[in-house]
Amino acid sequence: MSDNQLRVVWIYPDLLSTYGDQGNVLVVERRARQRGLDVARLDVRSDQAIPTSGDIYLIGGGEDRPQRLAAERLRRDGGLTRAVENGAIVFSVCAGYQILGHEFINDLGQREPGLGLLDVVSVRGEGARCVGDVLGDIDPRLGLPPLTGFENHQGVTHLGPTARPLARVRFGNGNGTGDGTEGAFNDTVFGTYMHGPVLARNPLIADLLLKLALDVNALPPTDDRWYEALRNERIAAAQQPA
Repeated sequence: MSDNQLRVVWIYPDLLSTYGDQGNVLVVERRARQRGLDVARLDVRSDQAIPTSGDIYLIGGGEDRPQRLAAERLRRDGGLTRAVENGAIVFSVCAGYQILGHEFINDLGQREPGLGLLDVVSVRGEGARCVGDVLGDIDPRLGLPPLTGFENHQGVTHLGPTARPLARVRFGNGNGTGDGTEGAFNDTVFGTYMHGPVLARNPLIADLLLKLALDVNALPPTDDRWYEALRNERIAAAQQPA
């Protein structure tokens, strides 16, 4: 942690904060405070510099033009890349997920460079938009229960050799490639198409981010009854016939 304080950074809420993704930073902040941690939350707008001393960085989804603007400014700023080089944890959703890859298709129909923090490339899908509840099995190396979330995207994301799928879907589309993969991760950087907000549906992912930032194997228990009620409801919904 930074100066004995957990620093949580919410990137560009003015550009990338659709579909309730701001809930992710609220969940991380709350679950840290429930464990007695001193948390400093910093919301960084797109006209501000990205601090390099954060411990956990979160990026949400956004529409096509704000996504392009966010990618341009993040490339020019360079702070997030330097933070990852310093060991920071990053969790990204949808448009944010695509930005962390090598490139994606922007609102002008052009290939837009990403940050290259995940070995993925995103293109625009030719078929129907991927919309609906998703249920999947998270990579067993992460030791987490099934993933639940809501997808709403036209993008298709292909994983390169150094990116591992975050999950394998049972229901839903995930990365949209038809191979059953959803999201991607490496040691410290995570991406997913899941909204919901995804960390409210999957609080143990938030705990994983905390453990990585704190460099610990376990956290004190907390009351998860509300989260479990939400999880059970949405998992049941995902398994209902369309």
